Amino acid sequence: MIRHHLSDALLTGYSAGTLPEAFSLLVATHVSLCDECRARLAAQDAVGGALLDRQEAVPMAEGALTATLARIGGTAPDARPAAPAPGLFPEPLRAYVGGDAGAVRWRPVGGGVRQAILPTAAGASARLLYIPGGTAVPDHGHRGTELTLVLQGAFRDETDRFARGDVETADEGLEHTPIAEAGDPCICLAVTDAPLRFNGLIPRLLQPFLKI
Repeated sequence: MIRHHLSDALLTGYSAGTLPEAFSLLVATHVSLCDECRARLAAQDAVGGALLDRQEAVPMAEGALTATLARIGGTAPDARPAAPAPGLFPEPLRAYVGGDAGAVRWRPVGGGVRQAILPTAAGASARLLYIPGGTAVPDHGHRGTELTLVLQGAFRDETDRFARGDVETADEGLEHTPIAEAGDPCICLAVTDAPLRFNGLIPRLLQPFLKI
């Protein structure tokens, strides 16, 4: 059962297309897992659609859709909804990874923790984190916003417990030490719009190399 959801501001930004790519990826991935946030997003989209309906129509040039899709390397959209793929990662995360969890190219960051940085546009970064059961992430604060979506396992910190589908939202006011629960490794999708603020010396020294 998902207990920690996305804020209205994030859903509004996603619906309006104003979020950085990394944040949009996390929102889309969470929405694919969460019925409640999917319904809230649909309501946001409906409001946006109603506002567009009230705007004066502007004629488009012939072939405008084809030209736009060609510029972004896409094709005409398929109106049929895609069937959900079995596995740990839902779409659109699978598209960024190139498959399910087995396709991730993990890189060690110390203490058994691994990460995989995903390619996204500037403005925010996205990474997958693999945290063995019982392992703690170094104590840290935040210089901006960090969203963490749990995909497998669970972790606890000073605020609460977060399991599959839950999203923790952290900002400048939160310092915490997330600890993965015993059992399966905790795999998360984490996005940030500013570097973390580590309290320990070694994590601070490694931070430029790990791009956290």
